[in-house]
Amino acid sequence: MQAAILSIGDELVLGQTVDTNSAFLSAQLASRGIMTLLHQTVADDVTAISDMITYASKRVELIIISGGVGPTDDDLTRQALANAMDTELVMDQAILPSIEVFFTRRGKPMPQRNKVQAYHPVGTTLIPNTCGTAPGIIAQLNKATIYITPGVPSEMKTMWELNILPEVIKHAPSSRFIQTLKVNTFGRGESTVAHELGELFNRKRNPLVGTTVSQGIVAVRIRSEFKTLQRTTDELNHTRKIVEDGLGPIVFGTENTTLADVLVNMLIKRNLTIVTAESCTGGLIAKRLTDVPGSSSVVKGGWVTYANEMKTQELGVPQNMITEHGAVSEPVALQMAQSARQQADSDFAISVTGIAGPDGGSEDKPVGTVWLAIADRSNVTARRFAFLGTRQTIRDRAAKMACQMLRFKLLGEDDAAMTMG
Repeated sequence: MQAAILSIGDELVLGQTVDTNSAFLSAQLASRGIMTLLHQTVADDVTAISDMITYASKRVELIIISGGVGPTDDDLTRQALANAMDTELVMDQAILPSIEVFFTRRGKPMPQRNKVQAYHPVGTTLIPNTCGTAPGIIAQLNKATIYITPGVPSEMKTMWELNILPEVIKHAPSSRFIQTLKVNTFGRGESTVAHELGELFNRKRNPLVGTTVSQGIVAVRIRSEFKTLQRTTDELNHTRKIVEDGLGPIVFGTENTTLADVLVNMLIKRNLTIVTAESCTGGLIAKRLTDVPGSSSVVKGGWVTYANEMKTQELGVPQNMITEHGAVSEPVALQMAQSARQQADSDFAISVTGIAGPDGGSEDKPVGTVWLAIADRSNVTARRFAFLGTRQTIRDRAAKMACQMLRFKLLGEDDAAMTMG
């Protein structure tokens, strides 16, 4: 069985709201061995929605649509479905009281416009909504069974669990199992990662391996698909180990784990403390570290010394050092880290000084030039990086690289293994 997922709404098409429903539904279907052939975001336009329903219904056996079943004038999915089915809308008198109860329980009268939510195309049935006012719809068109849910994620998920998933299981029992995993890396480019993994990228291989890049993180995606759950899991884990062994310490976690998550938890386990001294990142490193629950036990604090006089006053960077080498230099980065660590009596300090742009660069120090330094209780080292991209991108990469550099140090690894950020 193959599926299509349609997400309805101008706010999705315009990028004002991120479509999380499709990701949830795709993962749910994949776990049941149902591959999603099509994801489509459609604006609040009757013709566009109707055309897409017709198109998908001729190509897949299952269509799940979220959104467009509310009470307002831009909620057009029910009418679009009626158009695709070449039929009319009819009111379901039996479900109208349940919509009214949603308001009466809150001591409010039901607005007249909410009655539209009891309408559905002739020949379809409604799905009760236990979390809101908009019922779902079940329909048949061409080769497809169609399920329509509200766009509100909590309502969609409840309707999926209670009403749709049991029917999907009944009509499409799993003949195969699919599991996916995202292994995150930072420090090398996508092409380098692909080269180092070599034959794993053979498209005929199972588990299938590919890569995606987002904000400097190169994620190795693994999809395992077999007839039994046990083999699916075993093969996924085996491929994961090959990936981790092949790429070494640039692998820092899976799924939504961040570099800051990993670093803070390493510090917690080792009972070590850290302090930051930041210039071009403006406190971004400290923010990411303190975003992690439990970070208060290891993060002592930090300095944002954006102006040169602050580097001198707060961190003791000699003015003649700045004059001779420039604020963006190895000596300044080393002094910032060493002074911050000493003043905070911390186990580690991270410092960063750089040129985030869009201006301020020179031939010797172009925009994207960043010095990162790490001090411990016995030593301090620094490394220069040349990050590309916008001001935001450069700051982001610098913060991530700082976390990865200290992570490498804790692992006893040489950070020269990282060729880029």
